[in-house]
Amino acid sequence: MKLQLGERTFDLEPGVPLLMGIVNANDDSVADQGPATVDRAERMVAAGATLIDVGAESGRTDRPPRPAAEEAAMVVPLIEALAARDIAVSIDTFKPEVARAAVAAGAVLINDVSGLADPELADVAAESGAGLVLMHTRAAPKTARFPAYEDVVADVLAFLTERIALTEERGVPRDRLVLDPGPDFAKRPAESVEVLRRLPDVVGLGLPVLLAVSRKYFVGVITGRLPGERLAGTLAAVGEGVDAGAAILRVHDVEQTADYLRTRAVLRGAHADLEDKSTDDRLKWLPAKP
Repeated sequence: MKLQLGERTFDLEPGVPLLMGIVNANDDSVADQGPATVDRAERMVAAGATLIDVGAESGRTDRPPRPAAEEAAMVVPLIEALAARDIAVSIDTFKPEVARAAVAAGAVLINDVSGLADPELADVAAESGAGLVLMHTRAAPKTARFPAYEDVVADVLAFLTERIALTEERGVPRDRLVLDPGPDFAKRPAESVEVLRRLPDVVGLGLPVLLAVSRKYFVGVITGRLPGERLAGTLAAVGEGVDAGAAILRVHDVEQTADYLRTRAVLRGAHADLEDKSTDDRLKWLPAKP
């Protein structure tokens, strides 16, 4: 499967997902308060990230949306700086005005967490050649709403199928589309878990699937951990998602996720020059105390 983002073509191999590092320019993120700097993004790329997802609008439902002009002003300078370094940038926004400014600054993917609440986002993707993430949600942006699903997975599949058709009608080719089943969005923890258990059904729609489980609320409910303490739970969800066919992993902890995937791959038969590193005494034990 190929994914076309702007002029970039990504060959997606089963079991070898791309890593998308999260960089939030706002200070009221649900699960991340790290600095939104070029250095931080470059460290993520060095650790294994293929994409950097830049955003300035928190998913918190206890805060009102930012004005589009304010949000754009927060993300555009960083996107320009990253694009100038040939880093593939995704813009996390549900506002067409912000998406237009972001792709003009060099973003190649629009990560829309509204479920295409405003179809103009599809127009931005069609006109610019950027990719577009179609996420399932039955709630308006920044709104807490939990429908009474008869079958949450059936709803996800029907919703995404309809959104795929809508984006194609508006001129976005299929090879520029990515699907996100939307864990935690308009879903209670048990519903998020059910969707992830049946992720192969979403993969069966025939488009790359973005797995956004990093530090999510459902992980916190399972583990009883606060957002910054959910790495182990996140990696468990990542492993299940990769087995189910996820093609892109949106994560806060790029280095640790890359280590997890690398170790997992070697244990499953991937080639590794282990003998060359086995003579490095630094890897054997902690340094002796002075």
